[in-house]
Amino acid sequence: MGASSEKNKKIVSEFYDMALNQKKPEEAVSKYMGEIYRQHNPTAGDGAEAFINFVKGFVKQYPALHLDFKRFIAEGDLVVVHSHLKLNPADRGTAVIDIFRLNKGKVVKHWDVQQQVPEKSANKNTMFQCEPWLRARSAS
Repeated sequence: MGASSEKNKKIVSEFYDMALNQKKPEEAVSKYMGEIYRQHNPTAGDGAEAFINFVKGFVKQYPALHLDFKRFIAEGDLVVVHSHLKLNPADRGTAVIDIFRLNKGKVVKHWDVQQQVPEKSANKNTMFQCEPWLRARSAS
């Protein structure tokens, strides 16, 4: 399971980076998307064409957008991406969790949840940090 999980994380990383950060959704779809693509975000449609049009519209509206990947977690055919989406350099951004399902090495499903990064927090933690002791523990 470890090797396939690592392979799936790489596929999702390359797919998502190519589509949004490199702004090449057609190439991402051609290389990484399955024949059937189900979208569970209520603002986007199913299928490759709907994905391409959604990304193109989003990039047109926010040409300086950038998705900073914080972590990838994989189990079986599911890959979870925790990222920081900024629509422009001055934007505080949005914490995003995306869940992708793969079938035979191709992206076939997507779910996401989002939370705006607040100006103030009730604690001193950030929405993206991982304490050094936790990283060391999970590496062993």
